Amino acid sequence: MSVPQLNDEQRGEEILAVFDTAFGELLAADPAAFRVKFRKMAASAFAFYRGTAALFYHDVDSDKRGGPYLDERTSRVWIHGDLHAENFGTYMDSNGRLVFNVNDFDEAYVGPFTWDLKRFSASIALIGYAKALSDEQITELVEVYADAYRERIHALSTGAKSDEVPPFTLDTAQGPLLDALRDARSLTRFELLDSMTEIRDFERRFAPGGGSIELDAATRYKVLAAFDGYLETLPETSLTRPDSYRVKDVVGRRGIGIGSAGLPSYNILLEGHSDALENDVVIYIKQAQTPAVSRHITDPAIRDYFQHEGHRTVISQRALQAHADPWLGWTELGGAGQLVAEVSPYAVDLDWSDVDDPEEIAAVVADLGRATATMHAAADDTSGESLVPFSTERAIDAAIAADEDGFADMLTSFAHDYGARARYDHQIFVDLFRNGRIPGL
Repeated sequence: MSVPQLNDEQRGEEILAVFDTAFGELLAADPAAFRVKFRKMAASAFAFYRGTAALFYHDVDSDKRGGPYLDERTSRVWIHGDLHAENFGTYMDSNGRLVFNVNDFDEAYVGPFTWDLKRFSASIALIGYAKALSDEQITELVEVYADAYRERIHALSTGAKSDEVPPFTLDTAQGPLLDALRDARSLTRFELLDSMTEIRDFERRFAPGGGSIELDAATRYKVLAAFDGYLETLPETSLTRPDSYRVKDVVGRRGIGIGSAGLPSYNILLEGHSDALENDVVIYIKQAQTPAVSRHITDPAIRDYFQHEGHRTVISQRALQAHADPWLGWTELGGAGQLVAEVSPYAVDLDWSDVDDPEEIAAVVADLGRATATMHAAADDTSGESLVPFSTERAIDAAIAADEDGFADMLTSFAHDYGARARYDHQIFVDLFRNGRIPGL
């Protein structure tokens, strides 16, 4: 990629300007949450990279103006928006099947398909560097990812349908992906409920403490009104048992995680699929954020397609993820779009800490390449949404075929360049943070 050569001071000012655009309002509203977020980001170059999608898209913005493999169609693909090596994990789909796949769709939008591939490839360079892999080994890993993506896209474009490609399940997954699925299978809804709730007067309620915030009557009323709006966004198949949506309790939550700092959030305890106390369900209502990609996509047809950011997040996830969470929906609260989904008992993220053998890393990376291709192919003319009214797999396959040999080279070159850039930026960020240079903190 082409990054202007700036000295530390100039790059620091550039980073601060991007942060102000991306986080300014939320930081001003909740500085304490951002101090926590930034301390997590300071821990490593990868943690910094995870928390700075806005900086990444600021840097790669020029790619959409004639970058390799991009044309009118391949620049208009539904993308994940924050595709890095740790945004994969397990979930229980609407058919009751445990699946390993891409997760966390908060940044999803419509844009160049190569942006997902570049963001993932740079994350592999960062993980490889942290594991003391050589540049040659990192190159091989990115090539494995590119080849697996290319192979799956080609297969989908020449006959196989997205829903006919076997997902990663307990029957088909191997290695660390299978380990994650087995860990998810060992979890129970009761364990989740036990960690968040208690039984009082023969009924389950949220337990005090643990980050929960008791709501005043006015706020509770507004949250419940937003919940009623959410019910109208669910598919008919999710509403077969009306008692499932009987509200038992509501609490506030502070935004947690690197990506959720400063975002208001609420947990709602529901009756669930039966009257039994162990089958209660916890859902969350979280203010949805503006995706970093959207600041660099100017097409009004894309922007105007969505009612608000909550609607965008849900529509994107339903388009990109086959058999999505049946509790997934959207609503509005305080004039802001909200994402609503289950606090899943069966969510296990891919754990890279014990994946150290280069051959094992390569096998995982290949699987994630296939998962990326399947995701890109799912959200097109067959997804039920009109925003991408063409076959994305055919468009991407044709674009790559035009320069087959250069595809992996493009990604490996970017991975090394931006991995080095992220490590450099991380040190600048740490110095800015520790010396009190970030406004508002």
